[in-house]
Amino acid sequence: MAGVRFDPRKADKLINPKRYELITPEKTIERFGIKQGDIVADLGAGNGFFTIPIAEKTKTKVYAVDIEPQMLTLLEERAKKANLDEIVYVTSDLQDIKIEDHSVNHALISLVLHEVSDLKLVLAAVKRILKTDGQLLIIEWEAVDSKMGPPLNERISSNAMKKILEKNDFKVEIVELAPVIYGMIAKPI
Repeated sequence: MAGVRFDPRKADKLINPKRYELITPEKTIERFGIKQGDIVADLGAGNGFFTIPIAEKTKTKVYAVDIEPQMLTLLEERAKKANLDEIVYVTSDLQDIKIEDHSVNHALISLVLHEVSDLKLVLAAVKRILKTDGQLLIIEWEAVDSKMGPPLNERISSNAMKKILEKNDFKVEIVELAPVIYGMIAKPI
């Protein structure tokens, strides 16, 4: 069962200081191995919690993909304040990502997969946009009670996510991030 899509009217929650205490974008980007020159797609970019630090790190094209144009507008405003012009704004769902085939080194999906109705279609779309040696980077809410994040019944446990990825032909490495959030590096096989 897919969770409820995030309401763009609550976008300020996504860049709340408490979220930065929970997970630091710069440290997470480093742990995931994103480096200068990498082409990254931030899938479900929202208002740029990861997009902006990724653009600052890579200094090259970053695709900010979100189904909500309102979120991309908020991201664009934040990017202008940070003097970033590397970001390409793409209004798209994640089942048919509007990015060229084999064009990105990393596809990041942060705290969004619990909202998706068909993970198999999303994973196929991600494989299509990844370069041959590309990787999918996942950050998701662990299936535990917490004050932040979606209700427990909408979360996908790290064990369940690992099985889903492996069933869809990904080799998975779990990255420890925080007690209520897990990370995964998934490479198509």
